[in-house]
Amino acid sequence: MSKKKIDAITDMNIDFPQWYTDVVKKAELIEYAPIKGCVIFRPYGFRIWELIQNQLDNMFKAEEVENVYLPMFVPLSMMEKEKAHVEGFSPEVALVTQAGGEELADPLCIRPTSEILFCNHFADIIQSYRDLPLRYNQWCSVVRWEKTTRPFLRTSEFLWQEGHTVHTTNQEAQEQAITMFNIYAKHFEDNLAIPVIKGKKSEKEKFAGAVTTFTIESLMHDGKALQSGTSHNLGDGFARAFNITFSDKDNNLVHPYQTSWGVSSRMIGALIMVHGDNNGLVLPPKVAPIQVIIVPIAQKEKGVTERAEQLKNELAPHFRTKLDITDKSPGWKFSEYEMKGVPIRLELGPKDIAKGQAVLVRRDTGEKVFVPLDDLTKEIENLLTIIQNDLYKKAQNRLKEKTYVVDNMKDFETTLNTTPGFIKSMWCGNNVCEEKIKEQTSATIRCIPDEQETLGNTCLYCGEKAKHMVYFAKAY
Repeated sequence: MSKKKIDAITDMNIDFPQWYTDVVKKAELIEYAPIKGCVIFRPYGFRIWELIQNQLDNMFKAEEVENVYLPMFVPLSMMEKEKAHVEGFSPEVALVTQAGGEELADPLCIRPTSEILFCNHFADIIQSYRDLPLRYNQWCSVVRWEKTTRPFLRTSEFLWQEGHTVHTTNQEAQEQAITMFNIYAKHFEDNLAIPVIKGKKSEKEKFAGAVTTFTIESLMHDGKALQSGTSHNLGDGFARAFNITFSDKDNNLVHPYQTSWGVSSRMIGALIMVHGDNNGLVLPPKVAPIQVIIVPIAQKEKGVTERAEQLKNELAPHFRTKLDITDKSPGWKFSEYEMKGVPIRLELGPKDIAKGQAVLVRRDTGEKVFVPLDDLTKEIENLLTIIQNDLYKKAQNRLKEKTYVVDNMKDFETTLNTTPGFIKSMWCGNNVCEEKIKEQTSATIRCIPDEQETLGNTCLYCGEKAKHMVYFAKAY
């Protein structure tokens, strides 16, 4: 019998970054690749991504978005057509300068995003207003050569989706950008059980080349923010740069308006940092690769394994269910599946069989419930719903507890350093104040929220008349 134990992980309240690294490794989500800044998705980690991908993909298709795939290479000369875009990405772009044993006359960028290729494609296929709107999305990886990396949160290559749409009017583009932004918020709250703050980015923080960037911001356990999804109204700037035109109803040749929007595998990082604890992952049932793990107790005794297998067959059509009949000890199995964040552990031993019951153990609270075997499917379904809702409520309460109102720089710095979280403050709208606050504290404006509050009349930094209430935070 195996005597291997799951090693303890670092206490999250002592060293949160090390706790995070311990969890992604010990929960077998990733392995480090031999390429600096890159990771290998292990099956358990990739299954979480697949579940997220399927959920979002269905939401996109409900909005008549079609999936496509474009090349990973972008000619550098093509990228330079959109100067603001290139300047926004230039430090992160990886270039291919040789191929087939020869120097390339026009180096190829490995896509940091695909606006350029989409624009080139749109210029080829759009002729008339009858061709619009176009709503495309692709699931792919992108490369941004990061100096400092952390699994899921910031890697040189990462998985994501990027949507690109084209419209006849700016109003239609704006509405599309808002629609996708709301889809992201719904996905985070309904599927990932993560509450978000919705709003717009400041001019300084918006996407390079965008007219408006909408963002959802979430708060991690350590009080840092995570930009969790963005949607951009690109206006007609890209269309002008790439000469995308169409004939309108009056037969005039005009430029269309575009959007782009994306979320990435950092969603998995958010799941870890919002819900995890000192025993490892805590996964919301909707994105858990295993929703129910069946662990037989005294499985060598007559009839235990057989009854456990029957239960697995009964539950599998309804839930993502696994039966562990390996020769590891029950205690080892308990630790392993706690580390993996499985929402429900089902224990079944000889005494349980005799009583016609099973023991259900919640991963999030450790609470045990004794359930008649005849009622298992219904009780598990109810319990998974409760767990999903409770995880959201817990994260929502933490968000409220770690959101502070501050009206001066002294209190701002004290709050940021002693009780990190979101700080709501009034801001004059001047990017000089925004930049000074960032230089002084490392905090940035995460968003100008949709739901504005009047917390005062003057700017936190300069004391001039305030224009917006904003959320500040240090961020990943």
